Amino acid sequence: MQNELPTPPQHTQIIRPQAEHFRARLAEPRRLIQVVAGPRQVGKTTLIRQVLAELAPRAHYASADDAVLADATWLRQQWHLARDLCGQTGAVFALDEIQRLSGWAEAVKSLWDEDTRRGIPLKVVFSGSSPLLVGRGLGESLAGRFERIVLPHWSLTETQAAFGHSCEEFIAYGGYPGSAHLIGDPPRWIQYVRDALIEATVSRDVLQLERVDNPALLRRLFDLACAYAGQELSYTKMLGQLQDRGNATTLAWYLELLSHAGMATGLQKFAGEPVRQRASSPKLAVFAPGLRTAVLGERLSTLRADPEAWGHQVEVAVATHLLNGTAGTDIALSWWRERDQEVDYVLQRGRQLVAIEVKSGARPRALPGLSAFCTAYPRARPLVVGTGGVPIERFLATAVSGWLRE
Repeated sequence: MQNELPTPPQHTQIIRPQAEHFRARLAEPRRLIQVVAGPRQVGKTTLIRQVLAELAPRAHYASADDAVLADATWLRQQWHLARDLCGQTGAVFALDEIQRLSGWAEAVKSLWDEDTRRGIPLKVVFSGSSPLLVGRGLGESLAGRFERIVLPHWSLTETQAAFGHSCEEFIAYGGYPGSAHLIGDPPRWIQYVRDALIEATVSRDVLQLERVDNPALLRRLFDLACAYAGQELSYTKMLGQLQDRGNATTLAWYLELLSHAGMATGLQKFAGEPVRQRASSPKLAVFAPGLRTAVLGERLSTLRADPEAWGHQVEVAVATHLLNGTAGTDIALSWWRERDQEVDYVLQRGRQLVAIEVKSGARPRALPGLSAFCTAYPRARPLVVGTGGVPIERFLATAVSGWLRE
């Protein structure tokens, strides 16, 4: 039956921190549509089921993946089933994979407004594999009626708690719980991540959102972002690497699509002036360390055998931690360079600044870029991650907001 709430798989029983926010919002008297947004296969369905299991039988769960004909009519049928559970105390309707429904946003608006007029105490939760598709419908039809709960890729702490992986295993393979049990078989793990995660997202989810005139270029751009993660690369140089006749505007748009899908992004340069930040060449980054490993066909043993390759992968893991730790927050993430002085990453929240330099070599080295940044911005707090500073494992296990102090 649609309203049954199956027990989540044993290997994902960990309760993610976002569950507390979700539970608290459902307990509030006010009504706003709760949207659990995040990349494919990071545990959105599991989180919803974990929280709704506490509310049964006053919760109705349905998935568009399970419907023979998933359209607006089917959505209305499920909505009415949830209404029947309300009584005087209310109920919760959770709809998973909403992006698979055609015309869902207009139908939701109509049903939600009808409940509001009639005083029906039904609370509504949506999730979808692609935050791109969910976001488009929300922005067009449901403004003022929803709030997001952002579910990013898995952190080191969550991965260790659920699977007992080491920090090194996380740096090489981390980000996706569904692939965690395969890391002992690297070729199989690589194939799974490529097929079930990368191709499913880049070649299906993203292409469902917007017209993409050159899908092959979009796919090659993602591969390029993985290969050059942690490096500044102008759009002109990207075109040269991709050997394509496209233009910088197209690449910038495709990179934005990949960013919204939680796959790859281009960090802008910190300059204290938003216009200059938008105009700068991006520093490429991916959202999960395992994405880069899978695209490059790497494995932990070969990475550890090459100090330079391992150092690069460590820097990628630091960037993914910062990206996921700032998602859905008021913390801005960028990087900085003036002439030959550079800082790897900059965190900003209001007037608070943290300048981060990642060092993975055997010996501490001078940090002229960090010194130059702190001279230019005296209120900045310098932070060295790795050799001579905060150990990598401690940094990856600490919430990003913990490094910002009032």
